Amino acid sequence: MKLLFSLASEHKAESIEVDITTCIVAGWAGRDLAAIEHHIEELAEIGVPRPSAVPLYYRIASNQLSQESKVEVVGDGSSGEAEVFVFSHQGRMLVSVASDHTDRKLEAHSVALSKQLCIKPVAREAWLYSEVADYWDELVLRSWIEENGRTVLYQEGALASLRPPLELIQGHFGQASIPGHAGMTCGTVAAIGGIRTSPVFTMELFDPKRNRRIKHTYASTVLPEIA
Repeated sequence: MKLLFSLASEHKAESIEVDITTCIVAGWAGRDLAAIEHHIEELAEIGVPRPSAVPLYYRIASNQLSQESKVEVVGDGSSGEAEVFVFSHQGRMLVSVASDHTDRKLEAHSVALSKQLCIKPVAREAWLYSEVADYWDELVLRSWIEENGRTVLYQEGALASLRPPLELIQGHFGQASIPGHAGMTCGTVAAIGGIRTSPVFTMELFDPKRNRRIKHTYASTVLPEIA
């Protein structure tokens, strides 16, 4: 899937096109194993099966990636999750933000299918990983939803709570750098007030050192579920 990014670096601004043919969602990617186990037990109580490994890497069809501001979803049971998105271009590792949009109803049947069947919105901007690597843990993930006519903060957390991207890359690809034509989302932070759906989802990766952000908003059109 060809994605277009505006790359803003300390040296210059450029537009790049990246052809992603392998897309991986890294799940259960938190650093606190006790907290992960607690969450697994909570989900098990509502019928969500335990993961077979932690972290767990879900292969997603690359044609599910989209940079559009309007997307279509089946049924009213899906919701977004802000995640860092890493990929490479001409030997450089780049960083953006994506939404691991997931069907919550299907999740109780199969976490893998609930992720694999949903579109994965991606922002249109990117940074060089080398520019933020030294203070990676200070970067902040945020998202907002629309609720009762208001924009509400839905997620907020520093990347210190998640496994470093190079560790996740090594865990799946068996090498220290992400391969060409591959993209990976790197885990998410908890939803404030619990997971819930919204017709509009805004996600952001904030860099406090350079006071910059990558931000993307998308609206979901719900297609009917036909029995």
